[in-house]
Amino acid sequence: MNDGVRVPDDMSLPELTLRGVILGALITVIFTASNVFLGLKVGLTFSSAIPAAVISMSVLRMFKGANILENNMVQTQASAAGTLSSIIFILPALVMLGHWSAFPFWQTMAICAAGGMLGVMFTIPLRHVMVVKSDLPYPEGVAAAEILRVGSAARAEERAQAAGQAPAAARPAGGTGMGDILFGGGVAAVVSFATSGLRVLADGASSFVALGGAVLRLPMGFSLALLGAGYLIGIVAGLAMLVGLLIAWGVAVPVLTAMGERAADQSLAAYATDLWGSQVRFIGAGVIGVGAIWTLATLFMPMVKGLRASMGMVGKGERRRGPAPRTERDLPAGWVIGISLVLLAVLVFTFASFMSAAPLTAGRIGVLVAYAVLFAFVFGFLVAAACGYMAGLVGSSTSPISGVGIVAIVLVSLLMVLINDGGGLLGSDEGVRLAIALAIFTTSAVVAVASISNDNLQDLKTGWLVGATPWRQQVALLIGCVVGAAVISPVLDLLYNAYGFADALPRAGMDPDQALAAPQATLMLAIAQGIFTHQLNWTMILIGMAVGVALIVIDGLLARTCRVARLPVLAVGIGIYLPPTVSAPIVVGAFLAWVLERALRRRAQAAGQPYEQYADAPNRRGVLIASGLIVGESLVGVLLAAVIGFSGQNAPLALVGEGFEPAARWLGLGVFALVAVWIGRRVLNRA
Repeated sequence: MNDGVRVPDDMSLPELTLRGVILGALITVIFTASNVFLGLKVGLTFSSAIPAAVISMSVLRMFKGANILENNMVQTQASAAGTLSSIIFILPALVMLGHWSAFPFWQTMAICAAGGMLGVMFTIPLRHVMVVKSDLPYPEGVAAAEILRVGSAARAEERAQAAGQAPAAARPAGGTGMGDILFGGGVAAVVSFATSGLRVLADGASSFVALGGAVLRLPMGFSLALLGAGYLIGIVAGLAMLVGLLIAWGVAVPVLTAMGERAADQSLAAYATDLWGSQVRFIGAGVIGVGAIWTLATLFMPMVKGLRASMGMVGKGERRRGPAPRTERDLPAGWVIGISLVLLAVLVFTFASFMSAAPLTAGRIGVLVAYAVLFAFVFGFLVAAACGYMAGLVGSSTSPISGVGIVAIVLVSLLMVLINDGGGLLGSDEGVRLAIALAIFTTSAVVAVASISNDNLQDLKTGWLVGATPWRQQVALLIGCVVGAAVISPVLDLLYNAYGFADALPRAGMDPDQALAAPQATLMLAIAQGIFTHQLNWTMILIGMAVGVALIVIDGLLARTCRVARLPVLAVGIGIYLPPTVSAPIVVGAFLAWVLERALRRRAQAAGQPYEQYADAPNRRGVLIASGLIVGESLVGVLLAAVIGFSGQNAPLALVGEGFEPAARWLGLGVFALVAVWIGRRVLNRA
C-alpha cells in the first residue's frame, strides 16, 4: 500500500471521499471557531494543517480502507480554517464603525467564500513552478507531510501485527499525536473555564510604578492560548514582540507620562493606559505600516516571477491535462477561468447588496461597485503570488496577511479620496462613513484572497510530497472555503454579542475589560478614518515609521551575525500595538519553545543522532500541545459566549465577586507557571 512513502503516479487510491469531506467539514468548523476567537483576542491565527492531519489520522484509522491520500485531503480541506479566518483582521471594523449592528450572514459568507475561492484559483497556475520546481522550504507543508507519513507507517504496523507479520519498520514514538492535542486542549479548557466562567482565576496582572513623573508597567497575561501561540511563532518573532513591548512600555509611555500631567483624580494605571491607547499605539501603527511596505517590496521580484509563471501556465493547461501523470493534473485552465468569472459575478452581486441601502443614485452605486470589485480582483491577483511565495519561504503562520490588509486599505482609501470630489460621496458625514465602510468591505475581499493564496501552495506541497492528485486537493480547498465561510458569520455574531469589541459594545452595562481587542480591525479602521477625515495622528505615525526604518537596518545587520536575535519589523510593531497582557504570554511561549528545542538538541547530540531525526522533536509534540492549548481555550470562549448570550448576564457562572480579584491573580499566575512546567516535562519525558 506504500504506507509511509510517496504514493506513485501509477497507483490510484481513494482520495476525495464522502466520509473525508464530512470529517474535514467538522474539523473546519472547530478550527474556524478557534481561530476567529484567537484572532479577535490577540490578532494572531494559527495554521491548522498539522493538528488537522493528526485528527484526521486518528479518526480515519477506525475505518477500513483509509490511506495517506484520504488523510491528506481532510487536512487540505480543514486547513482553510486557519487562513480564511484571517478575515477577522478587517471585517469587525464594520461593526466598530457602526455601519453594521451585526454580521449579515449572506454578505459575510459571500465575501469570505468568493474571496477565498479566488485565492485558490489565482494560485493554481503557480503550483508547478512554485511547488514542484521550486526549492522553497514550505515548513508547514513539509511538516504536515511527515506527520501523515508517520501516521501511515503506524497504521501499516498495526495491520502487520493483526495479520501476525513482523512490521516493516519500528513504529515512531508517540503514535499519531492525538493524545498531545487532547492533553493541551483539555488543560486549556479547564483553566479557561475557571478563568472566564467561574472567575476564580485572573486572566492577567499588572503593576504600575511611578519613577518621578514617568510611569512604568510590568504586565503579565495568563492565557494558555497565547502561551500556545507564542510556542508556535518561535523565538525570533517572540524576541521581536518583546522588543516592541519594551519600546511601548519601557520607553514611549514613560517619556510621555513624564512630559504630561496626570489629573488629580486619575490613577496611574488609567493615566498610562490612556496615553498608550491614544498615542503609543499609533507608533506601533507606523512600525507595522513600514514593515508591511518593506515586506511587499522585498517580494516584488518573486511576485513578478509568480505572475509570469501564472500567465505562462494558463496556456499550457490543456496540453498537461490528458497524458500528464496523476500527480501533475491541476484543474484545467478552462475550469479555472470559468470559476473565476463566476466568483467575480458573486463579488459584484455581494458589493451591490452591501451598497443597496446607500442614499445614492443607481448609477453612482454602480460606479462604486465596479471600482471596489475591480480593485479587489486586480490587487488580490497581485498579492496572491507574493503571499504564496512568502508562505513557502517562512510558513503560513508567519506570512504577513495583516500587512497586506494595511497596504490594501491605505490604497483603496487613497484612491477613493482621489476619484471623489468634495461635492460627491465625500461631501457629507454620512457619505464619508459610507466610503469608509466600502473601503473596509473591499479590503475584506483582498484579505480573503491573500489568506487562501497563502495556504493553498502549502497544502499542495504536502500533497506533492505524499503523492496526491492536485485537482482533487484544489476541489477540497474550495469546499473548505465554503464551509469556513458559513461558520465565520455566526461565530462573529456570537462573540460580539457576548463580549463586544474594543470601543464597540452591543448593549449597555457590558464590562469593557472583557471586550475582545480585535487589534488589526481597530488599526485598519483608524487608518481608514484618518485618511478620509484627514485626522490621523501623523506625529506618532511618523515616529513609528522612523522606528520601523531603524529596525529594518538593525535587522539587516543582525541577519549577518546572529540567527536568533533578529528583529522582524512587523512582529516588533505588533508588540507595540497589542495590549501588554496579550504580548507577555506570547513572549513566554516563544521562550518555552526555544528552551525545549535546545534541550532536545543537546539530547540528540549526546545520542549521536541528527536532531531532525531524533525521536520526537518539539516541532511535532510541542506544536500539537500548543495547538491543543489554542483550540481548548478558544472553544470554551465560544461556548461561554453562547451561555452569556442566552442568560443576558456578563458573568452568569461566576462563583466569586470582585473582592476575590487579588487572590485570583496569584492563583492565575501559579496555574500558568504550573502548566508551562507541565508542558516542558511532557515534551522532554516523551521524546
